[in-house]
Amino acid sequence: MSPAVKQNDERESAEVVAVARRRKFTASYKRRIVREADACSNPGAVGALLRREGLYSSHLSNWRQEVEAAELAALQSKPRGPKPDAAKAADRRVLGLELEVAKLKKQLGRAEQIIDVQKKLCDLLGLPTAGDVP
Repeated sequence: MSPAVKQNDERESAEVVAVARRRKFTASYKRRIVREADACSNPGAVGALLRREGLYSSHLSNWRQEVEAAELAALQSKPRGPKPDAAKAADRRVLGLELEVAKLKKQLGRAEQIIDVQKKLCDLLGLPTAGDVP
């Protein structure tokens, strides 16, 4: 294939398509391009790489940030042990609420007993109660 025909084929592949589609880049492709850009040492080599791949410098900057964030995330310590189970947490909450209800019922029973004793004492002493006063 002659250089002129090859150059013409490249132009045709770089032309705008009829239906615009967002390009999707895989993670491995992004890592490869970032590594290649980091390996570029000559002036203009990064620009040539971006032109060759049909990318913008903003792609490269964003991808570098993504790679750095992924590396930092890999270095973060992860909590050890079994993962908390939502069902167990709900069961524990229900158990706690049941204990609280039992405690409150016991307090209510004591309060009712105290009120009954006070009523009986008022009857014995002949004192008026809240129900007797008009």
